[in-house]
Amino acid sequence: MTTETVVQVDTVVQVDNVSFNYPGKREKIIERCSFSVDRGEIVGILGPSGSGKSTLLRLVAGLEIPASGQIIICGQTVVSEKISVPPERRGVGMVFQDYALFPHLTVERNIEFGLHKLSKKDREQRKKAMIELIHLNGLEKRYPHELSGGQQQRIAMARALAPKPNILLMDEPFSNLDTELRQAIRTDLLKILKKANMTCLLVTHDQEDVKQICDRVIQI
Repeated sequence: MTTETVVQVDTVVQVDNVSFNYPGKREKIIERCSFSVDRGEIVGILGPSGSGKSTLLRLVAGLEIPASGQIIICGQTVVSEKISVPPERRGVGMVFQDYALFPHLTVERNIEFGLHKLSKKDREQRKKAMIELIHLNGLEKRYPHELSGGQQQRIAMARALAPKPNILLMDEPFSNLDTELRQAIRTDLLKILKKANMTCLLVTHDQEDVKQICDRVIQI
């Protein structure tokens, strides 16, 4: 008898009994992890260093493959015992700890990077919408090194949002910011995510991130 996983219409991500261990190591970093994220939710993944938080994001993104279990995004199984959809076809955007901006590209070129499939007209419209969303009008021609840490963080987020992903994955997005700037950026981030109606998984070790941004938390 085969049991099919039933996914609700508003469920964007569903993780079912996922386990993971690095090659050559028997101990599982993640074991039988299950959760779901609904459309428009901002869900925090909270836990100490080494608990598998970032690995969990990488599994959803397709940058790692689980030892067992399945992951479903917008009703499509992207990884299971028999299926493995590559990262670029999962509809996932990701913001890394160091933002991973291209230093030789301007603000607008960084944001345009994932829009190569769009026509020139649509690309231009989407780029302008993203720059307006993150309030960096007038800085389009600047390079990352000419901007503050908070501005770089917003550019990384705009680049991830530009292709209209199903879900945004953020891995310790405030770790490189000082305490005062972190507070301001939390407020900016929440406004941007809500305005874009973006579903988000946010990895952090900071309780304040969860309190101020997230609708709920997954503790690992």
